[in-house]
Amino acid sequence: MTDEIIDPTEQLPLFPAKEQPAAVSEAQPAPAPQTTLSPRSAFPRALGEFDKYMQERGFTENTQLAFQFDMQILAEEYLTPATTLGDISTATLNAFLKWMEHEREAPCSPKTLERRITTLKVFFGWLAEIGALPRDVAAPLLHHAVTAPLPDMLSEADIAALLDITRMLRHGSGEQEPDARPHLLFTLILHTGIKKSECVGIHLNHLDLTDLEHPALWIRYQQARRRHKERRIDLPPTWPAILREYLAQYPSRQFLFPWSARNLEYVLTGVAKQADVPRLSFEMLRWTCAVRDFRAEMDREALRRKLGLSEISWYEVEPKLALLAQIRQAKDT
Repeated sequence: MTDEIIDPTEQLPLFPAKEQPAAVSEAQPAPAPQTTLSPRSAFPRALGEFDKYMQERGFTENTQLAFQFDMQILAEEYLTPATTLGDISTATLNAFLKWMEHEREAPCSPKTLERRITTLKVFFGWLAEIGALPRDVAAPLLHHAVTAPLPDMLSEADIAALLDITRMLRHGSGEQEPDARPHLLFTLILHTGIKKSECVGIHLNHLDLTDLEHPALWIRYQQARRRHKERRIDLPPTWPAILREYLAQYPSRQFLFPWSARNLEYVLTGVAKQADVPRLSFEMLRWTCAVRDFRAEMDREALRRKLGLSEISWYEVEPKLALLAQIRQAKDT
């Protein structure tokens, strides 16, 4: 029994309006946060409110536990019980970091220190945002450079060579039948930067083709705890035509790619081999997409949301994007 072919020129069953999260570009400004915290508030009281904030913002359980532990060290091992929010200055936090790195009984590693600096920036940035403090005392804190390899990304020459191969496969040559799958997969990840797990989870009704000139993809999650990461990402105007060819070749009634993630990785590996590109992976395409958007001066908050990153992860990713963009700029000039 063959699956029914879905014609993408017709409107696919999409989502009831009440279920659609607002698109990144259409999000309304959030109301000004309300708080009873002030510079005179006891530090432990703010920690309790911070726990609620992390839950509301959808921080992962591991992130919440790590941040709670970091703030507990500050509250119980460094500050006094009578410390108020207004008692803490940038100098206080710098002294705390120096104590953790050199004077504490169990000095922390450079990587742990980096995370704790991030914790302080998130916590005191939140206090300033809600008006509990007049300014963000953690903003001047400097991250220490932790040596780590930069992620791999594709050059523009690599992209051109890979697109040549996927286009050739799409149209077929000689005795080879047309195969639109490599081109559809490659262009999807290159333009959206979605993760491998998100790619294999795409249902056909996650594709918004109501306006063929402005197609889009909705990233959906079954787990309630990840619903805050759902988002709408624009697709190239040429994508519906590729999709039509692909569905004629690979009929499907549910998933866009009804194969395992490993099978899709083999598709990318095969394309890279034919294009004489050393390596090609979902992660490389994701970073390549992010750097291209970064260099195009895409709004940073919009880029964070497009990539589905939490504010915490963005603290680590944004500096890497800036450095990769500089490297790419230097190679292009």
